[in-house]
Amino acid sequence: MQSMTRRLVWSCCAVALTGMPFSGAGAQEPGIFDDRIVFGQSAAFSGEAQELGINLRLGIEAAFEEARAGGGVHGRVPELVTLDDGYEPEAAIVNTRRLIEEDGVFALIGAVGTPTSRSATPVAAAAGVPYIAPFTGAEFLRDPQWNNVVNLRASYYQEAEAMVRHLTEDLGTERIAVFYQDDSFGQAGYEGVTRALARRGMEAVALTVFPRNTRAVKTGVLELRNASPEALVMVGSYQPVAETIAWSRRIGFDPVFLTVSFVGSNALAQVLGPGGAGAIVTQVVPFPLDDELPVIRQYRDALAAHAPDAVPGFVSLEGYLAGRLALAALQGAGPDLTRARFLDALTTMDRLDLGGFLLSFGDDNQGSDAVYLTVIDDSGQYRALTNLNEASGP
Repeated sequence: MQSMTRRLVWSCCAVALTGMPFSGAGAQEPGIFDDRIVFGQSAAFSGEAQELGINLRLGIEAAFEEARAGGGVHGRVPELVTLDDGYEPEAAIVNTRRLIEEDGVFALIGAVGTPTSRSATPVAAAAGVPYIAPFTGAEFLRDPQWNNVVNLRASYYQEAEAMVRHLTEDLGTERIAVFYQDDSFGQAGYEGVTRALARRGMEAVALTVFPRNTRAVKTGVLELRNASPEALVMVGSYQPVAETIAWSRRIGFDPVFLTVSFVGSNALAQVLGPGGAGAIVTQVVPFPLDDELPVIRQYRDALAAHAPDAVPGFVSLEGYLAGRLALAALQGAGPDLTRARFLDALTTMDRLDLGGFLLSFGDDNQGSDAVYLTVIDDSGQYRALTNLNEASGP
């Protein structure tokens, strides 16, 4: 079992946790106090996917600290209790129960991963606990049966559709292979690609898997090379994806490399360095250096205030947006807060404008449908794209 790292944001500023919870409109629910509201997060803070959990938490904390500096929401400041699940489903179940039953959190936010969310979601649903902005585009979380789930981001199906559309329309690509993690996350990405190909009367020229939480990709790379694909879609976290790109290029296998947002963009670019030039990553949040959107400026200010040495990135930006989403729901729920009012505030709003990043919730429990294209350039930095033909440009 992975170590369980616990953190409490604002603990130095909040009253002791033994204080009585707030009782509103005849209801008394865990995590609600007169002066604070407690959220819980089970995510990967160790192992192959740790940079995802660390940066997602960083963004949530930045949003929560920004709210605290402004006096909180209806007089309550947000707090975050976190536990490490190491990106393992069994640990996610244990953590989720602990956060709900022992720590008494009001809601869960910022889970990392499809296999962990698949395990934790039924636990949260059975307890009636909101499950907010998981860092996954898995399709099962968009099922209306999960009336406690609120997704921030576009789905993996939408990312896969964007990849296949740009490959076929921009580059005329006909031979596409898929290399995916052997679990529910990888399966979700693989299904998204095969569906997008089928809509065009196409099939993948090769489908190969690798184990979760490892870098055991070399055998798969050799199999893929034999299929001679023009493009390779990879569905995994940054370590195995980076190993795939580096090993492939080492043996002269160099198709167009593409991967989905879950990869952890900053971590991928850091591991690859200049050797990652040309790798395409679909994103589900705007470019974190885009000064045209007010929310990006707010994010960078909040991040600098909370963690001055942190480098802005797509994952921490998604965490910040998740935190802002939760804060908007608290605002809309009013001072007499309950979990039902919190969820109702989210799901009944026609449109939420987070400083230029627009959300609208429907039957898919999902706020945004936006997918963006980025490429790692020769300096190891990300550059925004509108067309894959631009990937080799300056």
